Amino acid sequence: MGGAAAALSQKQLLSYWEAAEEASHKPTSAEVLGPFFRKGAPDQRVLRAAGDPGFPLKVSGRVLNTKGEIVEGAKVDLWHADHGGLYDTKGYKYRAKLSPDAKGVYGVDTVMPGHYADRPAQHIHYLITAPGHKTLITQAYFATDPFYEGNPDKNWNKIAEHRELVLPVKLFEGGATAAQPAHAEITFDIVLEKA
Repeated sequence: MGGAAAALSQKQLLSYWEAAEEASHKPTSAEVLGPFFRKGAPDQRVLRAAGDPGFPLKVSGRVLNTKGEIVEGAKVDLWHADHGGLYDTKGYKYRAKLSPDAKGVYGVDTVMPGHYADRPAQHIHYLITAPGHKTLITQAYFATDPFYEGNPDKNWNKIAEHRELVLPVKLFEGGATAAQPAHAEITFDIVLEKA
């Protein structure tokens, strides 16, 4: 019979476990800030008004650290163009600064952003801050965007710097009533690094 493997000490096991936990939550990739950031956005969960043109979109996610723990005190600034590709540069339409809940969850109801000449792919800008963590500037893109010609795996690098920021989109037909309209949903979990 061959020899048994050497037993690991409790300290070694803890070290391996912590390294595996750290590796399991890769920090979210950074992207450019973009020219349309505005300080002072309100903490609001509904960005679209009744009658706003554009396809309804629900955006949600969690703010975690590289160990998968909730990041306390995080602030999530997000903003995007309207359905026609225009940004509100005087007010706060399609802009929010959110405080995630006790489970680290943030979310907004908005509309699918439009295309514009300088950035032809639909996207949402993010700026995330939290005590004791590095500030993160990033963007979320949509795998259903016609810009990717039906193949984001092949065409993502035409606009995005990181493939993992091109997110899957869930499409819902809607119910029989106006209370359940057709809409899209994306989930964008944000992982911050310690400062």
